[in-house]
Amino acid sequence: MENQSEIENRDPQSTSLMIALPEGCIAAIISFTSPRDACRLACVSTTFRSAADSDTVWDSFLPPEYVSAISESECFSSSSSKKELYLRACHNPVLINGGKLSFWLDKPSGKKCYMISPEELKIVWGDTPRYYKWVSLPEARFPEVAELRMVCWFEIRCEISISLLSSMTTYVAYLVFKKALDGATGFEDSPVEVAVGLGDSDGQKRNIYLDAGSDHGSFAKKRGDGWFESELGVYVSGCDEDGELSISILETESGMWKGNLIFQGIEMRPKKE
Repeated sequence: MENQSEIENRDPQSTSLMIALPEGCIAAIISFTSPRDACRLACVSTTFRSAADSDTVWDSFLPPEYVSAISESECFSSSSSKKELYLRACHNPVLINGGKLSFWLDKPSGKKCYMISPEELKIVWGDTPRYYKWVSLPEARFPEVAELRMVCWFEIRCEISISLLSSMTTYVAYLVFKKALDGATGFEDSPVEVAVGLGDSDGQKRNIYLDAGSDHGSFAKKRGDGWFESELGVYVSGCDEDGELSISILETESGMWKGNLIFQGIEMRPKKE
C-alpha cells in the first residue's frame, strides 16, 4: 500500500487542491472509486482519512440486498458504521433467497460473490438414498449438504441469474467439496467434463479431476476453510445483462463407480487480479 508521501509526490498540486475541498466533496469523489482505492486515499491526510472512512463512501460499496439481509440478522447493530458493515460483508457470508444462496463481497473490489446451495443443484439421483444422502456439517454454510455414496452416472447442473452478478466482472465458477470419511473413490483416473455457458448452450467444455493428488493436469485445490475447490470455468459479465448462466459437471461414459464426496455447493467469485 502506498504511503502519504508516495501519493503526494505523484502530483503535489493536485493533492493540495483536493485537500482544499470540503470533506463532503472528497467523500463524494472517493465513493466513485473502489474499496481498495478508498483505503489508499485514507493515507493522504487526516481530511482524506475522515472522508474515506465516512458512511457516504462505504454505503456506495454496499449492495442493497446485503443491507436488507443483514438487517434481519441477530448480529446487526444499527450503530455500526457502513465501513464496519462492509468488512462484515467480506468476512461473514449471509444466506439470501430463502437460504438458497450464500452471499458475500470480495474485499478489495466490493464485487458480489455467491455460493449456490446443494439444494439448488440439479443432482441426478440426488433424491435417491441409495446414491446420495443429505447430511448436516458444522463447517458447512448450508443446513444440509449432499454426500455422494456411489454412482456410475455422475451429473450435477445448476443455473444462476446473470442479473445477480456484478457488471463488467470476470467471474470464476468453482465446485466446493470434500472427501467423506471413507475417502473418495473412482475419481483418480476418471476426469469429469465441466462447462460454463449462457442459457441452454453448453459453453466451453473441458476436463478436470476431482482429486487433489492427480497428476493429469487440472485438479482440486485445498482451501483455507478445509474444503476443496475445482475450477469449472470463466464468465465475463456485461452491463445490465439478463438470462441464466448454466454450469454442468458430469462423468457418464467410463462406467466406473464413483463415490464418497460431499458437495457444499458451486461458488461464483471474481477472478483475482
